[in-house]
Amino acid sequence: MFTGIVEELGSIASIEEQGDAIRLTVRASTVLAGTGLGDSIAVNGCCLTVVTIDGDSWTADVMQETLDKTSLHGAAPGDRVNLERAVTVEKRLGGHIVQGHVDGVGEVVRRTPSEHWEVVEISMPPELGRYLVDKGSITVDGVSLTVVEAKDTSFTVSLIPETLARTTLGSRQPGDRVNLEVDVIAKHVEKLLAAGYLDRLAIKGNDA
Repeated sequence: MFTGIVEELGSIASIEEQGDAIRLTVRASTVLAGTGLGDSIAVNGCCLTVVTIDGDSWTADVMQETLDKTSLHGAAPGDRVNLERAVTVEKRLGGHIVQGHVDGVGEVVRRTPSEHWEVVEISMPPELGRYLVDKGSITVDGVSLTVVEAKDTSFTVSLIPETLARTTLGSRQPGDRVNLEVDVIAKHVEKLLAAGYLDRLAIKGNDA
């Protein structure tokens, strides 16, 4: 589990093609502190498992399923990536609950600069629209953000100077692909409602 607070901007050192998978090597420093083999690191919001560590770099195996459903498909050596280690129990939850399981890939539609922040509109697969609400949470390339306006097939977020400087969102341009993860709590509530669990709980509460 993650919080969506990016710890470091790393870079892709190399990509080794393995048929139905790739071996991804990422150059980093901060996220390697205290990290061991088998630990999880989110790369642009994708939860990956550390399989080797060598100096200032680490590798992960990325399966075809991940390549098919995330923007890691098409990544290239030299690309900057957002990195976050899995959260520990003593860490502050500065963002929101993030699983590192990408729900879909969107695209940057437009950027509107302001004096102190920048409004960015991002498209999304239509099936994700029902999980977004104004002032709700969304993860974009592993960054926990607050939705400004939720639309049917897109949404807007406001990026403060800190986010622009410390994450890849500062350089993403219209047409660039980004990983999206919606709020897992919204998905659980949807399932409960569909199964009628909440209605049954309400009935039980009234009977009491």
